[in-house]
Amino acid sequence: MSNKRAKVRGRLNTYILWPIYLGILPVIMTLAAFLYSPKAGIIVGGIALLYIIIAAALYFSSKSAIMYGLMDFATSYGQVQRQLLKEFDLPYALLDDSGRFVWQNEAFATVFKKDNFFKKSVTSLVPELTKDKLPTTDEAVDFEFSYEGSDFRANLRKLNMKNLAGHSVLSGGGIFEGSLIAMILFDETELNEYIRRYRDETLVSGVIYIDNYDEVLETIEEVRRSLLGALIERRVNKYFSSYDAIVRRTETDKYFFVMKRKAYDEMCAEKFSLLEDVKNVSLGSGMITVTLSMGFGVDAPSFLESASYAKTAIDLALGRGGDQVVVKTPEKITYYGGKSQQVEKSTRVKARVKAHALREIIESKERVIVMGHSISDVDSFGSAVGIFRASKFLGKKCNIVINEVTTSIRAMMDDFVDSPDYEEGIIINSGEAISLVDSTTALVVVDTNRPGITECPELLNMCKTIVVLDHHRQSSERIENASLSYIEPYASSACEMVAEILQYIGDNIKLKSVEADCLYAGIMIDTNNFMTKTGVRTFEAAAFLRRNGADVTRVRKIFRDDVTDYKARAEAVRRAELYRDEFAISILPSEGIDSPTVVGAQAANELLNINSVKASFIMTQYQGKVFISARSIDEINVQIVMEKLGGGGHMNIAGAQIEGHSPDEVVDILKEVLDSMIEEGEI
Repeated sequence: MSNKRAKVRGRLNTYILWPIYLGILPVIMTLAAFLYSPKAGIIVGGIALLYIIIAAALYFSSKSAIMYGLMDFATSYGQVQRQLLKEFDLPYALLDDSGRFVWQNEAFATVFKKDNFFKKSVTSLVPELTKDKLPTTDEAVDFEFSYEGSDFRANLRKLNMKNLAGHSVLSGGGIFEGSLIAMILFDETELNEYIRRYRDETLVSGVIYIDNYDEVLETIEEVRRSLLGALIERRVNKYFSSYDAIVRRTETDKYFFVMKRKAYDEMCAEKFSLLEDVKNVSLGSGMITVTLSMGFGVDAPSFLESASYAKTAIDLALGRGGDQVVVKTPEKITYYGGKSQQVEKSTRVKARVKAHALREIIESKERVIVMGHSISDVDSFGSAVGIFRASKFLGKKCNIVINEVTTSIRAMMDDFVDSPDYEEGIIINSGEAISLVDSTTALVVVDTNRPGITECPELLNMCKTIVVLDHHRQSSERIENASLSYIEPYASSACEMVAEILQYIGDNIKLKSVEADCLYAGIMIDTNNFMTKTGVRTFEAAAFLRRNGADVTRVRKIFRDDVTDYKARAEAVRRAELYRDEFAISILPSEGIDSPTVVGAQAANELLNINSVKASFIMTQYQGKVFISARSIDEINVQIVMEKLGGGGHMNIAGAQIEGHSPDEVVDILKEVLDSMIEEGEI
């Protein structure tokens, strides 16, 4: 016991002193009586004095008894409170600042099968709950963990003991200065089990599309074509029946299916083996390999929205070249597969249909604005020039948006702008483009389908009519409000696509030689001099451009190297590291180079000429970012590697941009991604 005397304060003290305070009233009455009559004043004064003496005597004689009763009540109340907390069904414990147990009730000790005097650190019981995860402010912290097959949620709250004076639950009644951490456990095993069951039973819908059904039919005999459909359907039905799923054929090359979420999780675990299984369907030599795409709608709030998600997912899968699975949820989009090379379609029907649609859009507007991606390259500029010619052929005004003129396009731009055949103001910047936009303006985006990397993203919100022409695989970030979208990942370049469209815009369309040079140069650069991603239609487009005046020698002179660029590229090749004996990785010195990203791409192409190199990666620091140029020949899909880093592209040509890291740090990040993908079997 403390030797200090206990004192009563506050309202309780005021309540005890009320009889003495009321003694003022008879004193006042005595004074009033004296004014009326001295004799009456003496009588009233005597009564007042007697009252004061009795009140004071009662106060001092009963004060100790009152204090004793209060202390007894407080002690009894504290004991009851401590006993109730000790026997409380909810597991409860107190920790010090370091996480060491100070006190725990019986329920808490029962959970961990310890006695009530367990004094070790909480980390010894829950290894995941380290000191850095304990609360440091007054806000409560929830921490979930598992212990011996049960799931718990720990609610942790910091208690300031100065604010809890007189309310100790510590055995012995000692005084603890500083702070404690209250830990309350909630057993959520049963709740999590019901959540898991509900999740496993939710509906997942999806769509299957056979990517190249028509092309495959053309390679087999007519009498065996029905057998092909039967073999594919058998593989599909067998695969989904093993997961207790329902699949129905809606068209000759399309299926719709529904399943439980549990079945979908199992499919994810085995990486959707149907993609590889269907490739084994064969009716003889010479038959093209069958590939299919799958789109899933997962975690949608309703069945209708799940089907809508699946439709969006399959559109993305087809826009990325097919032979893959795309899963759409409310939060994100996930990709599986997509490792095979896209097969060029021999038919030009789609190009003709898109060309006619583009013509109708241009004819309905007064002005066309064309823009590509930021830091415009040869393919972006060349395809923009092609749309410019189509617009002028249809009698419409046209402007090309370019904010930064790189060395790769400067020579072509000079020939284009300085020519007396073109009026001034054709090439404009973002500010000028914004001032020209009105309700009669159509926006054409070329060589990209990602809004964030266009020359002027603001135009996408200002223009009501938008056309997208691109040869890159689609990602989750895409231009959503396009009136016309023509995205063909199998095409070698945007210039190839535009060259095809120009042939259907009008019968008598004629390109000027400088325009044909720009389009031809775009194809030549993106195919690395017609060595990668070239098909029959690529050479047909090149032939069309040659007929319109494209000069191979003139284009070659345009792309002769500056000596500084050549030395930088050679230095990047010299510095190259052969990681895992098959990945060439290097950093390009960008000092003194006007367009280091272009030189970096050239260096990446150079590294592919080294024996045993399956893929090359060049890091280039430019404008506060690190640009990655990734190249491969056929064994590695660099596009899925770059997607891991927030970029994209093609199977053989891809790239990414990373902020907030140095080139050396990006090299380390790239190596971690490569290691992870190799371990998971993605490479």
